[in-house]
Amino acid sequence: MKVLEVLRRSAAVLIICTALAACGAEDGDGQSAARQQGGQRPPTPVSIIEVKPETIPVETELPGRVAPMITSEVRPRVTGLVLERVFEQGATVEEGDLLYVIDPAPFQAAVDSAKATLDSAIAAQQLAAQKASRQKQLQQRGVTSAEESETAVSQRAQADADVLRARAELRAAELDLQYTEVRAPISGNIGRALITEGTLVSASSDPMAVIQQIDPIYADFTQPADTLLTIQDAVKQGHLKGDPDGNVALRLVSEQGRQFPQTGKLLFSEANVNAQTGQLILRAEFPNPDRNLLPGMYVRTMLRQGALENAFAVPEQAVQRNTSAKPQLYVVNSDGAVEIRNVELGWIVDGRWVVLKGLNDKDKVIVEGFQKIGPGLPVKPEPWQGPATAEASNADKEG
Repeated sequence: MKVLEVLRRSAAVLIICTALAACGAEDGDGQSAARQQGGQRPPTPVSIIEVKPETIPVETELPGRVAPMITSEVRPRVTGLVLERVFEQGATVEEGDLLYVIDPAPFQAAVDSAKATLDSAIAAQQLAAQKASRQKQLQQRGVTSAEESETAVSQRAQADADVLRARAELRAAELDLQYTEVRAPISGNIGRALITEGTLVSASSDPMAVIQQIDPIYADFTQPADTLLTIQDAVKQGHLKGDPDGNVALRLVSEQGRQFPQTGKLLFSEANVNAQTGQLILRAEFPNPDRNLLPGMYVRTMLRQGALENAFAVPEQAVQRNTSAKPQLYVVNSDGAVEIRNVELGWIVDGRWVVLKGLNDKDKVIVEGFQKIGPGLPVKPEPWQGPATAEASNADKEG
């Protein structure tokens, strides 16, 4: 009996000690968790860029259309039946090249008739001259009257006028005969034939073809008036430096993004702003030796309007907006905490906002990781892997 009692007491003591140990362990874990919950939050990783002053070319991308330098409609100058089309559609023609032939037979007949009229007028002129000469001699001898002499002189003058008129009519007939050969008024690219053989044409008919001069060629594009004013203000304040020669560099980009090799020059801008769109119309001239710029083609014009010196630029995604839609940047200060900066933005250049005010040299601007940060919170800054850097890294890994 005593042995059993001792065993019971020993088992009870063991159970109590195990329970106390479990409670102690649980209390220790709870205190550890509480300490962890009540401790300082670990810094949040963010991607940053360190801004540095740079000279940024100010380029504005503007939409536009290509327009020919000269456009000439080929029209007939006489009435007649088209016998032949000589040119090749879509080819390049030179000024004076033969394009169409109009039936010359009636015009050749008119020339022959005009020549006969002229010959008759010349014969009458010679007869009148001889008569006037005889009447003058007879008047000097007193054989004829003054009236007859004056009549002979008048007939000679009339004969001279008839000759001049006949020569003019012959010249007109020869011109009409010449116009039966329809020639190119300018050099350039000729389009499709708008008139076919066998068509009766006249000076009031529709164009027979259209020739366009496309080397060099124009590009007409538009620019918002507000953008132009912003750039002009930056020049006045000394932020923007223009070309020392006063030139404006222009580049063209196709609708698919292909850049054309030739650079152009700005010719003029409209003095008026479109009241409905608020746009200014600009015209530029571009060399087109390969004739790969065609009239009517949609293009984007890269207009370089100067350079911004000692400027700061940040990626578009780094710019945040407050409740008043004012631009802000999140900056990592010297203590490693987040600081909000109110900034003044200029314009976008190559996917980056130009920051006119609010940034200093070597400021660390947050580009990614805004979801879990706020003013005063600690962060762990890491260099931002931009699109170009990411592509390069992927290429290295694949290689």
